[in-house]
Amino acid sequence: MAETAGRFYEVMFIVRPDVAEEDVDKLIAGFEATITNGGGSLHVPVEKLGRRKLAYTVRKFNDGNYVLLTIDADGKLVAELERRLRVSEPVIKFLTVRMDEEEKRLDKVRALRASRTKRSAQPSAPAPEAAAPVTTEAPALA
Repeated sequence: MAETAGRFYEVMFIVRPDVAEEDVDKLIAGFEATITNGGGSLHVPVEKLGRRKLAYTVRKFNDGNYVLLTIDADGKLVAELERRLRVSEPVIKFLTVRMDEEEKRLDKVRALRASRTKRSAQPSAPAPEAAAPVTTEAPALA
């Protein structure tokens, strides 16, 4: 049985800054076609995050146009998309994150934090009453 959708991914890629806007749109359309023809689907419209400065120089570029795809696909389709990103000359960097695994991890962390706050919010046992008051005065000598 073929695995259909069910795995949720975010694919972020950076396009060279000297590529024209129309060419970026054509590139995105090609990636969208790869996804839909492979049996996957896009969750939300493609987010073009615009031109941003890179943390470090990549292929002699200091900035690039960021694009985010949110897709529902199987592993084979994601591998094919990554292959196309790798061989696409205008794409200087890309990253794919499996979000359903990330959501599981975040839910686990949230549950752990919630259990810690419940434990710290519970009132502790009352302190035992002091038997006799302690005096610091020295006994009077007669």
